[in-house]
Amino acid sequence: MRMKVDLDAIDWKILAELQSDGRMTNVELSKRVGISAPPCLRRVKRLEEAGVIRGYRALLNTPDLGLHVVAFCLIGLHHQSDAELKAFAERTRSWPIVRRAWMVSGDSDFMLHCVARDLAAFQSFVIEELTSAPNVDTVRTALTIRQIKDEGLAAIGQ
Repeated sequence: MRMKVDLDAIDWKILAELQSDGRMTNVELSKRVGISAPPCLRRVKRLEEAGVIRGYRALLNTPDLGLHVVAFCLIGLHHQSDAELKAFAERTRSWPIVRRAWMVSGDSDFMLHCVARDLAAFQSFVIEELTSAPNVDTVRTALTIRQIKDEGLAAIGQ
């Protein structure tokens, strides 16, 4: 297990700013967090090396790309042995429509975040891939209506 990293207020500010705009220069970042550029760069490198910052991505406007359906699927498995859980987790990696996946507690075993071009494509995935996958017992879906919040995963000082 990775060692927990001690973060101070400046580290949290750096993380918040980079989540807001991961392309800003180190000089701009240092101004926003209130320290000079060299220590700011050292802090960012330390956060990257510690694995706190895993990488940088472009945030895409999915409707502009023709991806109009965002949905969540709650999956219950027949058997929850370690091997079965790992097998289903691995299977999710092969489905392009699944953008994020979590193993969860409660009535379901997995929650999948799916993005599809239209309802027909999503339905085909659910019927032809998901419900027919080995060991899948239940599939519950929730289509989103409108996204109302889209923030980075960490808030300042959590």
